[in-house]
Amino acid sequence: MRYISTRGQAPTLDFEDVTLTGLAADGGLYVPEVWPSFTAEDIRALAGLSYVDTAVAVMRPFVAGSLSDEELRDLCEAAYGRFSHAAVTPLVQLDARHFLLELFHGPTLAFKDVALQLLGLLFERFLKCRDTHLTVIGATSGDTGSAAIDALAGREKVDIFMLHPLGRVSDVQRRQMTTVLAPNVHNIAIEGSFDDAQALVKAAFADREFTQRYTLSAVNSINWARLMAQIVYYFYAAVRLGAPDRAVAFSVPTGNFGDVFAGYVAARMGLPVARLIVATNVNDILHRALSAGDYSTGIVTPTAAPSMDIQVSSNFERLLFDLHGRDGAALAEAMRGFEATRALAIPAAMRQEAAAIFDSARIDADGMALAMRWACQEAGEIIDPHTAIGLAAARSADLPREIPVVTLATAHPAKFSDAVERATGQRPSLPARVGGLFEREERYTTLPATLEAIKAHVAERSVAPA
Repeated sequence: MRYISTRGQAPTLDFEDVTLTGLAADGGLYVPEVWPSFTAEDIRALAGLSYVDTAVAVMRPFVAGSLSDEELRDLCEAAYGRFSHAAVTPLVQLDARHFLLELFHGPTLAFKDVALQLLGLLFERFLKCRDTHLTVIGATSGDTGSAAIDALAGREKVDIFMLHPLGRVSDVQRRQMTTVLAPNVHNIAIEGSFDDAQALVKAAFADREFTQRYTLSAVNSINWARLMAQIVYYFYAAVRLGAPDRAVAFSVPTGNFGDVFAGYVAARMGLPVARLIVATNVNDILHRALSAGDYSTGIVTPTAAPSMDIQVSSNFERLLFDLHGRDGAALAEAMRGFEATRALAIPAAMRQEAAAIFDSARIDADGMALAMRWACQEAGEIIDPHTAIGLAAARSADLPREIPVVTLATAHPAKFSDAVERATGQRPSLPARVGGLFEREERYTTLPATLEAIKAHVAERSVAPA
């Protein structure tokens, strides 16, 4: 499998190089040269398989030429052996048609573990035979940071620098990052928003000399390997609900568009996805883009669902690439305009093409709280604010009654216990496997939101040659 940049000017890479590279040299995002295709029989053959075996089958075409089936299986067994549920991503039924896909049974209690546990192992596997030290730089709105740090802490040949917006993540999210004291882990609190942190990461990658000196790589969902791993659970859930002989809809709480784009890839591969519902909070750039063609930034509004408090959705570029007919030059021009003006108008023809599979919904604080209350009172399930936004969008969707709707449950409710308690009157407890979090020492550095400050911090702490 070969990978190309959405902006058309970066080198074509294989899976190993695209994993270690992260962001393309031309500022674009890597995508497969062609989407793999699964027949109905291929999908039917997934019935009854374990999560690991499903992962091997689904990811096989993406890693072709870089990993054998046996190597991929070994990596998946190591990654998912740390999950607390034997099904890895179990389905829970809420009522006659609504289901939760629980993605929070990994070590940091968030869906990011599904991909990042594997990505950490891929880094280690590919670096083993190289005389290379990798400097991973990432930005997090909450869960990516803790999942990436858990996956990379203590690993050889890797330093990780993780930026989070100061005061804009939950106490649990912050402590899951800042209490990891491994020498290769460097936490940075940015005086700004997640979008500021994300822009700094992109600016660091755009600095060619800095990128080459420190061999930068990414763990954010700009890294293709992360998205690849997330495709698996769409197949895993859909097959258990009757695919390929029954279409399934998915509602995805999303800010950065990566999780829902993985569902889009699953559909492009042949999975019968009836709809992908893009559920946003009041930071609704994705809803405005899909419903009205208005992809323009505004001021980030802090909410009880901080992982969705985003105004620039990096992975949306991957969808725009397909909507532009995979014309990298045309997309590069459009993205230059967006980066200059912070606004991009999506033509009606492109919106109509996207509407063949995507719906969207904007859920405010009241809608989020009502969904948490409904899940608790009517289905006996405690859910976190992000999942509640997805569930609210799912329950309001206009879909045929015979289509089951799966809401992606993206985080354990105890990561947002204050918001859950306000809505339901019940305060969820952290699982025993992450107990003692509030007794551990924290370590992080607060920096201004400037590229110069970030580069100086990396230069001072990275083991790579300065």
